[in-house]
Amino acid sequence: MILEHALITVRPDSHAEFEAAITKARAVISAAPGFCTFALHRGIESPDRYLLLVGWAALEAHTVGFRESPAFAEWRSHIGPFFDSPPEVDHYDPVAGLS
Repeated sequence: MILEHALITVRPDSHAEFEAAITKARAVISAAPGFCTFALHRGIESPDRYLLLVGWAALEAHTVGFRESPAFAEWRSHIGPFFDSPPEVDHYDPVAGLS
């Protein structure tokens, strides 16, 4: 499984609205082929920052299958209005024997 790591900074004072919107957006991404897991964490020291972790069966399930589909535009329409800056997105591969 590939892990998508996205750091999302939202506009100050939009936390409740963002969290409600990402609940709707989760329904969209979870229907994508290759989707495996979803977790969202809010920053303690930086409460305007969220860490989104999405598990994918393969890198291309995210980068091609989801991001090039109409579902991505729907996903983004739910949460994009709350972004203070573009999310920082990276992908990670498990380390054999340590995951």
